[in-house]
This record gives sequence, structure tokens and C-alpha cells, in this order.
Amino acid sequence: MTDRAGVAHPVLPLVGRTEHLEALAGHAAAARTGRPRLVLLDGPAGAGKTALLRAALAADGPFADMTVLYGSCRAVEAATGYSGVRALFGPLGLAGRRGRTSALLDGGARHALPALTAVPQEGDAVPGDAFSVLQGLYWLTANLMADGPLVLVLDDAHWCDERSLRWLDFLLRRADGLPLLVVAAHRSEADPAAPDALADLVAHHLPAQLRLGPLDTPRVAELAGLVFPAVPPRPAFVDRLAAVTGGNPLQVVRLLSDLRSAGLGPDDAGERKIAEIGGRAVTASVHRMLEHRPDWVGRAARALAVLGDEDTAYLAALAGLSVLHVEEAVDILRHAGLVRAESREFVHDLVGAAFLDALGKAGAAELRLRAARLLSDIGRPPEESAAQLLLVPGAKDPWALAVLRAAATQAEHRGAPEAAARYLQRVREAEPDDPALLARLAKALAENDPERSLSLLHEAHALTTDARARTTTAIQLALTCLSVQRSAQGVQILTDALDALDADLGPEPDPAERELRTLAESTLLIVGSDEKSTFPQALRRAARTTEPPGDTPAQRQQLAMLSVLTAADGGPAEDTARRARRALRTPDAPLGAWSLLPASLALYLAEEDRAADEALEAVLRDSREKAAVWTYALALSTRALFRVENGALADAAADAQTALEILGRERWGDTATMAHAAHASTLVARGEVAQAEEALAAVKRPGLDRFVWEYHWYLMARGRIRLARGDLDGALETFSACGDSMEEAGLTNPVFAPWWLEAACLLGGLGRTGEAREFAERGAGRSERWGTRRALGYAALARGASTPGAAAVEPLREAVTLLRSSPARGHEARASLMLGRALVEAGHAREARQHLREAVAVARRCGCVALARRAREDLMAAGGRMREITSSALDMLTGTERTVAGLVAAGAGNREVAQSLFVTVRTVELHLTSVYRKLGVRRRADLRAVLQAGGAASRWTGDSR
Repeated sequence: MTDRAGVAHPVLPLVGRTEHLEALAGHAAAARTGRPRLVLLDGPAGAGKTALLRAALAADGPFADMTVLYGSCRAVEAATGYSGVRALFGPLGLAGRRGRTSALLDGGARHALPALTAVPQEGDAVPGDAFSVLQGLYWLTANLMADGPLVLVLDDAHWCDERSLRWLDFLLRRADGLPLLVVAAHRSEADPAAPDALADLVAHHLPAQLRLGPLDTPRVAELAGLVFPAVPPRPAFVDRLAAVTGGNPLQVVRLLSDLRSAGLGPDDAGERKIAEIGGRAVTASVHRMLEHRPDWVGRAARALAVLGDEDTAYLAALAGLSVLHVEEAVDILRHAGLVRAESREFVHDLVGAAFLDALGKAGAAELRLRAARLLSDIGRPPEESAAQLLLVPGAKDPWALAVLRAAATQAEHRGAPEAAARYLQRVREAEPDDPALLARLAKALAENDPERSLSLLHEAHALTTDARARTTTAIQLALTCLSVQRSAQGVQILTDALDALDADLGPEPDPAERELRTLAESTLLIVGSDEKSTFPQALRRAARTTEPPGDTPAQRQQLAMLSVLTAADGGPAEDTARRARRALRTPDAPLGAWSLLPASLALYLAEEDRAADEALEAVLRDSREKAAVWTYALALSTRALFRVENGALADAAADAQTALEILGRERWGDTATMAHAAHASTLVARGEVAQAEEALAAVKRPGLDRFVWEYHWYLMARGRIRLARGDLDGALETFSACGDSMEEAGLTNPVFAPWWLEAACLLGGLGRTGEAREFAERGAGRSERWGTRRALGYAALARGASTPGAAAVEPLREAVTLLRSSPARGHEARASLMLGRALVEAGHAREARQHLREAVAVARRCGCVALARRAREDLMAAGGRMREITSSALDMLTGTERTVAGLVAAGAGNREVAQSLFVTVRTVELHLTSVYRKLGVRRRADLRAVLQAGGAASRWTGDSR
């Protein structure tokens, strides 16, 4: 399937570029073998980049037998989101009604539709964010490569829009092993339309550079011989031609064609004419042609320069001519060698620019303004008119501003915030004091320029006087403050807005006003719960907030935040769980992540794990559907941390490593903390201390100690690593620092990051029971108040650790009983180990052996290999017998391999697994190959039996799909 529409052979053979064609052939050969390449074809205007590409695209060219998509970017579309993508994929016809049923859009590729079409249709995927469109385009490209290698050829890439270049970067970062070649032609002296995006593309992928320099004198002579085959060119003529044109192929061919049209040849007269024209061959050619033609030829040419290869009727309307005049004008231009033989396109954009230059700046602006109105009148999408308006300085009339606003809406729909920002910025030049416009512009800039977004929101907030509108702006401003780690500022802004709103509403607000207030209040709790400096204020506000019924989205979001803040404050657990369950009711609308994630944490802490898992699964399901990768990875990381504390280490490792693999492909992935902390915790529990240290060292989030949740999970992982490494003083210092930090924030829940339990057990193991008792007592009262079996079991375990001699047996028995009835399997194994040790010390070796065996069994089921080995050692010392503890084949799987194996065992295909986990098919294939090798299976059918035999299939296949 090769799209060569609009790409014809040049009239003259390609001269002087044999080496470049051979280089392209080499890169194509590498791509065919699964070694993806980016090639940057670089040279000045007229150097022959397009001619070289056309030669490469010929049926006998280096891209033969490859699927080829060719697109050329246009200056007028440089600000239009995904215009480069549409130039590439447009010929496939996927935007039409019939095209939407194409198998190329199966699965995740359907998320590409907003980028491919200007007008959405019923059933199109609605982008959750810009990432979802990028992901959809990736899968569309992967579908194209299912039948063979693919070449993407993007001509005039200096005019490519930012979003299309970002997608090429996104694609190439996931292209390992794919048969893909990307060739981009770039004008070396041009200022790129999206310089940062182009620079990132080049920096990230180190393209092979193919530079097109000037033709040397022999090649200039060869071209002259092709134009004048009957008359050998004189050496002096060739030298003059090469000197005047600088060996630029376009200038050479243009001058030679003009000489031939004037009846001159490659002789003395021709040499004198070349000297007269100088280095202005294209401009001179255009002016000379117009001098001898009627005025309507120039008018048609200028219409063509503005609209491009448009319908003749529309060209005629813009030029103010009849269709017959336009058709005749195009024939004249084609005969003059200025328009391509196969289309209504100029042979080079310099030709069109020369026609427009004759109008002057004011005349060209007036023509573009008329073109914008024409496109609007014939029903073209607003972005087409807006593209013309962006090239007209000072277009500020109401119609133009309305078109720019509509174009921004269109860009927002397709997930192209940069384009939306450009349109809105032009509107802002005319309406600088419109707060709603400023807020909308800020939203468009939030992803790529959060600092400017924040500045605009401050400006919008200051300009807003109505209390209700001011509250709406404050919500957006506070959430933006949250994204740039300025929560204190966001809390103050929302607090002031709420105070003003309360003063304005009076005693009887209407339902919409109540919902606005509830949304603002819940947002304040969200923003205030991020950093330790604002967390006490959030706790105080939550304590005095009247609990809402939970009938609206804002009320359910508020209930979710109240539930997690009640949990953070230590309880009681029953109130926390009740609020969280009410927050998860969905009588009329699906819940958002800001409701589901806080509620899941509250439910986990309250020991309602099934409900917590269901909430997280809802987040994962929604994130997969919308391709919202950050939310997906956050939910996986959260679930991994829950599973670590529950002793489900295999499942925790699967979630954590899957999240890390997803995040590792994104530019913001290195700021993630939770997945690294969970991964490190699973590794240390399995006895892989060095790997755990390496995993935790990957945390790069700046100012980590400012944050409420991530920092304490991080400290718990760090303390456990130091403990496993034998650095007992360092471990105690870390656990104590965790406790001090939580006290500073007001985070007193005894189950979340149980630093006091770790400190008590550490000190008790050293025989420093007095110090251990102090930590145990700090957690005991809070555990009683919280009241879950896990909390009470932790308290009993800490009490047993801090009690010397035989007196430790009874509290440890209590700990085992309580923890056995809780979800905390890993801590149950730990309690059984400590009870066995206490019984040995009390002289009850036989009973001790029973508990030590239980400790080994439970620890092995959890995947806590290090604890299981310690329990076995104690068992052997107490006179028991047990085989050496070795890893099973399943234990050899990495976390991501477990996830992939589970999904495949459940019947998912490789492509479905890849789409579900936001990875490439190649990545899934590599993981699956490793799984087969480690488990000793050869077929997918054997995989489920192996997983079931290990007790893993139900867990791995049920949670991730």
C-alpha cells in the first residue's frame, strides 16, 4: 500500500544526488530489518530536497516494496495542530465515514481520529488529553506496519506544526524493533515553525544527516546539456551560470528555462543575460512572465499562492475571475514551468512567494483576509480560516475573533493545545482584559508552559469581580498551583475566594451555587493535602466541614477527600469507610480520579480492600479507555503500595514495574516516586537489597520532603533497605525521621507508613526494650482509636517486640491472631517468626517450631523470601527440619513479566496487552519470550496451567485487564 499521490518525477533527471539516494537506500534496508531510523534531509531553498524525495519515492526507488506515506507541510498551516500528521495520513481516507470502519483504526488506533479529522463524528474517541491522541497515532502507525515496513516522508518539515513533531518524537521513542524509516526534509536557513519540538526530535534521536550542498561545475554543465541537448554549453557560460546561481539547482534550472523561453542558448548571449539577471532567478522569472501576460494571470497566480491546490471555483472566487480564466492561467503557469504538471501546485514555494511579494505586505494581507472569509463561507473548518488570519497582522474585527475562538475549540478537541494557544493569543491581543479568555488560554498552556499558565490565571483572577466567576477561576488557579508545586499559594487563593463567595451567596444559595461552593471546597482539600505545610489546614477544614449527602459529582469528590483526611487524622475507621463508600456511589455520572483515588486510599487504610481494589480498577479501566497514561501509572503505583503492605509482593512487583516501564518512556517519568518506592519495597522483602537501593536511588522528584504521601512511603522503603543492609542506626534514624515528618504534617494514622512499628521491632531485636516501648506506646493509642484488626495487630506486635523475656509471648500470640484475620499477610508472617523466637527463649521449642513453620509458609506465599529464610534458620536452630528455600520458576519472573503472562494466559493477544499497558508490541514480545524461557513453556496454552499451578493465574489475570 503506497501513497504516491501528488508525487511525480521531475521533468529533468535528478543530477548530482546519486550518493544521497544510495544513503537513503541504506537506511531503508536497515529499517526493513527492524532497525528504525530518522533521516534529516537538510539544505537551502532550491537545493533539490523535494526532487530527491520524489526520486526516492519512484516505483524503482530505494523505498520500493515498503508502505510509503508522503506529506508536505505548508507555511499557512504551521500553526494548525496535527497539520503535518494529516498531510501524511490524509490520503488513506480515514477521516471519512467509510474510512472510520478501516481495520487500521482498530483498538487503540481509534484515539487518533481527533488528529486526522477536522469535524468529529458520532462514535469518535474523545481525547482525554494530548497523550491519548499521540497514543492513538502510534497504534495507527503500528497497524500500518503489521504487513511490512513503513516509510514516513515529511517534506518541508521546517513548517511542520509542533504537535506533529511531538508525535514523531513519541513514535520514535517506541519504535525499537519496528520496521520504520522517518525522513524529514528541512530548509537549513529557515526559522522552524516549532523550533523547540524540532530541536527535541533531533536531540532525542540523533538522526542521520543528509546535507544537500550546491552542484559543482560539472553537474551544472550536465543540467545545461539536458536543457539544451542540441548545443554543447560553452565553458564560460557554465562558469558564469554556476557563479551566479551558486550551484543552486532551482536557480540553475529556472535560469536555463528562461533562457530557452527567450530564445537564447548556452553561448555568449546567454552568458550576458545571466549576468544581467544575477542571483534573482526565481523572482526575475515571475516578474518577466507577468510583464507579457494579462492581469488576470497574476491574480489567479496570487490566489493559488494563498489557497494552494484548491478547487478551481474557489480560486476563481478569491481572484474575482471566471473558472475558465483560472484554468487558462494555470495552464499558462504550467507551460512556463512554474506549476507542476500533475497538480495545481507551484514547483517551489519561492515561486508563490514571488507572486505575493508583487502585491506588497498590505495587499497580501488583504488577500489572505478575503481567503479566510471565503473558506468560512464555503463551510470549511474554522482552523482553515484561522490559518490565514494568523498571517494577517492586526486582524481584530469581531468576525475574525469569532473564527479564532472557534479554531481554538477545534484544536482543543483534537488534543493540540499549542495550536489552541496560538489562536487564543491572537484574540487576547484584541481583548487583553477578558478574564474568561485568559483562563482559557492558561488551560491551553498548562501542559507545556505551566509558569505562563499560572501568570495568566493570576491576571484573570485579578480582573474577575463577580464572586461566583472568581471562585471558578480560583479553582483552576489552585489546581495549576498544585501542578507546579505551589500548593500553599493555591490554598490561600481558594480560601479567599470561598470567604468572598460565602459573603455573597447569602443564606439561600441555589443548587448551582451550592455545587460551585462544594467543588471549591473539595478542590481546596485536594490542593491542601499535597504538601506538609498546608496539610494541617486541610485537616482543620475537613473537621469542621458538614458532610454532604453525596448526590452530585462535587459532593462525591468532597466526600472522598473527607474520607481520606479522616483517615489521615486517625479515625475512627468506621467513619472513614462510610464516607468513602458514599463517595463511590454513581447514581448519575461516572466518578473522576479525584474521587476514586482518595477513596481507595481511605478504604485500604480502613481495611476494606475489595472496595479499594474496585475503585482503583475503575481508575485503570477509565484511564485505558482514554489513554490517560499518568493517571493509569498513578493508580498502578497506588495499588502496588497497598499490596506491599498486604504482603502480596508478586502482585505489587507486577504493578510497580509496569508503572515504571510506562513512566520511563515519558519525559516527566523521572519525577515519579510512588512506583519506585513500591518497587524498592518488594525487592528488599525478596532479599534483593542492592537492587532495592538502585530502585530507590532513581527517585528524582525535587523537594520530595515537602510532600505528604510520597515522602513517607519513600522513607519507609529507605528505612527497610537500611535495615536489610545491616545499617541499624541508619534505619532507626530514617524511621524516626518519618515519624517526625508525619507529626509535623498532622498525619497520625497508625497504619499508613507504620514507622513506629518498624522502630519498635528494630530496637526490641537489639534488646533495647525500654526504647522500643516508647515507640510502641506512641502507636498503641492511635491504633485503638483507628480500631482495625491490622492496627490492633500492629500495636500487639510492637508491644511484644518491646517486652523482654517470656512475657513477650502473649502479646505476640495476640498479634498473630489479629493479623491473621486482617489483610496484612506479610506482617502475620513476621509476627509468627517473632512468636517462635519468643517461645524458644521461653523454653517451648516444640510450639516454637510450629509457629516458625507457619512463618515460613506464610512468608513464601507472600513472596517475602528474606523473611522466609530467616524463619527457616530459626526453625533449624530450634531443632526443626526443612529443605533449603529456593525460588520457584514463577519467582524468577519480573513484575512486568508477571503482568504480561497473566494477561496472555487470560486470552489477550500481544497487541491487546500492549495497548492495555501503554507499551509496544515489541516490548510485549520480548517479555513473553522471557516468560516462556523462564517457565519452560513453548505455547500460550501451557502458560495458564503453569500460572494456576503456582496459584497466580487468578490474581494476575483478574486485576489488570
